[in-house]
This record gives sequence, C-alpha cells and structure tokens, in this order.
Amino acid sequence: MPPRATGGIAISTPSDLDQKPDKKRLSAFLSRFRGSARRDLNTTLLLSVATGLIIIVQAFLVARILNGVLFQGRPALTFTPEITGLVAAMALRFATQWGTERFGFAAASRVMRAMRAALVDRVEAIGPVGLAETRTGDLVAALAEGVRAVEPYYARYIPASVLAVALPVAILVVVFPLDWISGLVFLLTAPLIPVFMIFIGKGAERLNQKQWRRLARMSGHLLDAVQGLATLKAFNAAGRMAAQVAAVADGYRRDTMAVLRIAFLSSLVLEFFATVSIAMVAVFIGFRLLWGEMDFFTGLFVLLLAPEFYAPLRAMGTAYHARMEALGAAERMVALEDVPALAEPGGTTPLPSPERIEVRFEDVHLTFADGRTALDGISFTLAPGETVALVGPSGAGKSSLIHLLLGFVAPTSGRVLVNGVPLSALDMAQWRRHIGYVPQRPRLFAGSLAANIAPGEAVPDPARLKRAVAQAGLSDVVAAVPGGLEGRVGETGGGLSGGEAHRLSVARAFYRDAPMVVLDEPTAHLDGESAAKVEAALHRLMPGRTGLIAAHRLASISGAHRIVVVNHGRIVEEGDAASLLAQDGLYARLATSGDADFWEAAQ
Repeated sequence: MPPRATGGIAISTPSDLDQKPDKKRLSAFLSRFRGSARRDLNTTLLLSVATGLIIIVQAFLVARILNGVLFQGRPALTFTPEITGLVAAMALRFATQWGTERFGFAAASRVMRAMRAALVDRVEAIGPVGLAETRTGDLVAALAEGVRAVEPYYARYIPASVLAVALPVAILVVVFPLDWISGLVFLLTAPLIPVFMIFIGKGAERLNQKQWRRLARMSGHLLDAVQGLATLKAFNAAGRMAAQVAAVADGYRRDTMAVLRIAFLSSLVLEFFATVSIAMVAVFIGFRLLWGEMDFFTGLFVLLLAPEFYAPLRAMGTAYHARMEALGAAERMVALEDVPALAEPGGTTPLPSPERIEVRFEDVHLTFADGRTALDGISFTLAPGETVALVGPSGAGKSSLIHLLLGFVAPTSGRVLVNGVPLSALDMAQWRRHIGYVPQRPRLFAGSLAANIAPGEAVPDPARLKRAVAQAGLSDVVAAVPGGLEGRVGETGGGLSGGEAHRLSVARAFYRDAPMVVLDEPTAHLDGESAAKVEAALHRLMPGRTGLIAAHRLASISGAHRIVVVNHGRIVEEGDAASLLAQDGLYARLATSGDADFWEAAQ
C-alpha cells in the first residue's frame, strides 16, 4: 500500500495570484455535475430552441400583416388569423422564456446541492488530519461563495450558449432561400462577435481567477483576525491585522473593478459589431427595395430577423462572464480535490458484538508526504474492558494512534482490527457511535448546553442529559448558566472556563454511554485544580469500558491497566507502572522527572 500524504488547500500569495489555472480541468469539473440536473437542463435547452422557432414565426406574421395592410391595401380584419397567431406567438414566447429561466435556475439549484454534497464528502474523506494544514477561510470560500458562483453558469450561460447556436442557424436556414445576400452578410458578420468575445474574455478570465484567489486570501485573513482577536489585542497587533485585511480587501476591490471594466468593454464591443452588422443588412435591403429588386414582405421579414439573429450572440457575450466567474470559483474547489484523502473510508460491515470492544494494532506504519514517519511498526492489543495508556514525549505518535482508531487517518501499511474485523471494512459511522471521544481541545458550538452535550441529536433525552451532567461533575456549571441545560454558550465554549469546557466534553462521553472511550490528553492545557476535576470525572467514566488514553500527566494514567511507552513512532516499553519503573527506562525517567507535564521531559 503506497504511503498516504498530508496536505491542505494552498494558501494564495501575491506571487501565485497570476498563475494560470488548468482551464480544461476546471471546465471538466463544472461539467461533471450536469448529470444531477440533466432533466431540467434538457428542458431548458428545448425551451431555448422553441423560443428561437417562435421568434421566426412571430417575424413572419408581423411582416405578412404589415405587407398586406400597407402595400396590398387589405383591411386589417382580413388578417384576423395572423393577428391571433401573432398574439399566441407572443404569449408562447413569453412562456418559453419564463420556462427557460425557471428550469435554468432549477437546474442550477440541483447542481449546487450536488456540488456542495460532493465537497462535503470530500472534506469528510480528507479528514481532520488532512485538513490540519488548510486555512479555514479558503475552505469556507470554496464551500460557500464558490458553490454560489456556479449558479449563473448553469442558469444563464448554458441556455444562452444553446440559443446562440440554434437561433442563428435556424434564421440562416430561413433567410438564405429568400435572400442570399442578407444570408451572406449574416454568415460573414456572425463570427466577429464570438471572436472578439474570446479575445476580450481571455484577459477577463485571468483577472477573474485572480479576483477569486484574492477573495480566498481575504476570507482567510478575516477569519484569522476574528478567531485570534484576544491574542491580537493582548499583543497590540489588532491594528496591524486590520491593516492587512484592509490591504487585501482593497486589492480585491481593484481586481473586481478590473473585471467590471473588461465586462463593460466587452459589452460595448459586442453591441458595436451587432449594430454595424444590422445596419449593413438594412442598407442592402433598402437599396434593393428602392431599385425594385426585392418585395416588401421579404425585405421586412429579413430585417425583422436581423436583430433576433444577433441578439443571442450578444446575450452569449454577457453570459460568458458567468462562465468566467464559475471557472474562478471552481479553482478553489478543484484545489480541495487535490488535498489527499487521508481519512479511513471504511466499508459496510457492521461491528460484531458491540457491547465489548477489542482493538488490535498489527504492524501499523504511518508515513506522511514530507517523509516524516509517525508510526513505525506498532503492534499491541486492547482487551475488552482494559484501559491502556499511551505515554511518551510530544511527537512520539500517541495522537497518531488515536487518529487511526477513530478513522481520521488510514495506515500506510498494517491494519487495525476491532473485534477481529479490519477497520477498513467497518461501517465508520456505526463504529464511531460506539466511541466516547474526549479530545485535547474540545470543540463547542454556539447553542444550548444540551445541544453541545448531545451533538447530532435533535431532541436529547432529558434523563440521560441530567445523568451525564451529574456524572461529569458539571451540575454546578449548569446551575450557574441562565436557563440551565437550555442556556446558551458561545462558539468555542464562550462563557465557560477551560476546565468547564473539558468537563462538558466528558459529559458527552457519559451521554453517549459507549463501550469504547478514547482520551487524547484531555487535561494537557488545564491548571491543577481544573485537571483534578476532569480526572475525577474520567475515573468515573472508564470502569467497564475499553479505554485508550494518550496521557500527559501522571494522574491521567493512575487507573490504567497497562502502559505502552511510545517514542519516535515505536513501542519502546510496555507493562504496568511498577514493572516499568523497575526497568529504569524511558517511563521511569519521565515519571521521576518532577514535572507535572512529565512527558515533555524527554524532549
């Protein structure tokens, strides 16, 4: 099995704002999602063609009525069928144009949903480890603004591109038998509009790509500023960060104005060529009418069709900017696809005997793209109901083992078995439902305490909530929050101390009541008093469950049945505390170092 790689969305810098994207790949990415809205798109295309045919019929009826009334001297009432048909054609044209927009936007909505779902699936496949190097602002730009930017491409550009081909061809087929001179003028002047549109579009496309890269940078700067506001204030750096955001925003403004200048210029050029071409047709028709070489009906019919011949080409020029914007947005989404998928995708096998969990690591290796070896031949077993503590210096591989068990990353080689089934074959969603996970830095969300203790449940069970709060030693905190369990907390635990946020994370594990508990240095960043409260809650949580603890303090492993000492990605010692102390090895040196955070002593 080849080594897995880590990576993130590339952060745009001033030097790479002018890089040329792979337009073929971006176009292929946009076209990939057409299948999700094929019916709506096909309906839109059919209605666009129908609109073109109705336009020809409408011009024919107008020319017939005016020719009969003005030159044949016939009463208008004799053209009642033609007038009725004209009214019906106008109503039908309105209906087909409305339907084109209606189904175009419906197709765009379906594509946006499919695209957003695909990107979210991609984020899930990348996993937390793969996303660790990704700027959140870039990710938000891709999932939010990027997906929204493709709507005009499907709603306007694709229907306009079909009409720009279908209607001119239909008009040429009608005009050539009637007046080959006007047909020749149409044929020779029509390519001028798309040719100049392409020339202008190349410059605009480069500017549009640059604009989207600048937007991603601005999103990243702004999000960094908001998330790190306390640190910026403490170091009096808020003004400098604000200046950086303002500078990037000003660059984005300039890029946007440059794109708009090109857009207005292209519209002017397209209108100029269309107007000149229509004028040429009118001049040729006028002279031949004057010389008696053409009848009024034919001349009027062709002249009425002339603006309609160039109208879809002009509309195509306007809609072309929607394509450029979509390509600019697609670049950020394609960049997300380039991030390696590190998470374990799993399979469909249900977890056997989930009430008792046994985990076995068999010769597990994990190597990253930069050549760093996180794990090098790890093999050990967690028996059902056993608590195993992973100890070792920072970077030894403790968190990597936990990430493997949670499916956040897949091994380069070797395998992890749960109750005898390879993790790669298990249904990952079901497997994670049997894990109570307490991370090093708990992630809390803006919402109620109840929603944070039972994330993912629309209506948490009140009895289980109350029991989990009591077992986690969180009752005093809940009582102090206005509204109790329905009281609100801010994003990242605003309103709670670090220790209280950690105890809330433990309450999640109590609420889930899972047979497997995974603790990733849950007291690493807490003071002694807060850590003691969290550790007391954890001692109530662990009995009767299979537990894997990445330990940071001696108190965290006091209840462990076995200690596995890891260093440089390998197991160097294994046993209970007494036997490891007697060996006078790495564990003994760490345990007798005198530091509260004793694992750092090996650094």
